[in-house]
Amino acid sequence: MSVRFADESEFGFGWIEGERMQRTSHALVADGRVWVIDPINADGVDERIRALGAPAGVIQLLDRHDRDSAGYAARLGVPMHVVPVEIEEAPFEFRPVLRNRWWKEVALWWPEQRVLVCADALGTVSFFRAGDEQVGVHPFLRPRPPRSLRGLGVEHLLVGHGEGLHGNGTAGAVEEALRCARRRIPRWLAGVPRIIRAG
Repeated sequence: MSVRFADESEFGFGWIEGERMQRTSHALVADGRVWVIDPINADGVDERIRALGAPAGVIQLLDRHDRDSAGYAARLGVPMHVVPVEIEEAPFEFRPVLRNRWWKEVALWWPEQRVLVCADALGTVSFFRAGDEQVGVHPFLRPRPPRSLRGLGVEHLLVGHGEGLHGNGTAGAVEEALRCARRRIPRWLAGVPRIIRAG
């Protein structure tokens, strides 16, 4: 599968497949160990992961985001963690997004690097955004956006759909998206024809 690389940083990289929903995966390195998040199969990715350090585990943040997680775990010879509450040997926290019969999701928060990784809770492609938002809450979560993602002081936002946000303005963009999610539902609905045409 053809992908493009994105979210390049000292602590890892991402890779994006497709044009519309832009399914995005990430590899994060901490203390020489590499954690692979919601991965999609693509040429050259395995080599880049191994070049970062020793593979430590595959993390699936959303129950329906199977993607190619099991295949990566098998090839890399590491455990697979599906919607984890915690991973003892990892430097991450897992913040609850939603847990019910139809939707189980957590977000990965890495306090040391100020990195927030979301599968579907937040996204940067047009399907998620209302108007000129940089990042938007998933449309189904807009009525009750996840409070667990507020007040973190995020410097790097990595998402499961689209390119991430990095730098000083990231925390403000995340806070605004969460704070205004509900009241911007009409604005999101007004953009649905544009989203359909883009598809």
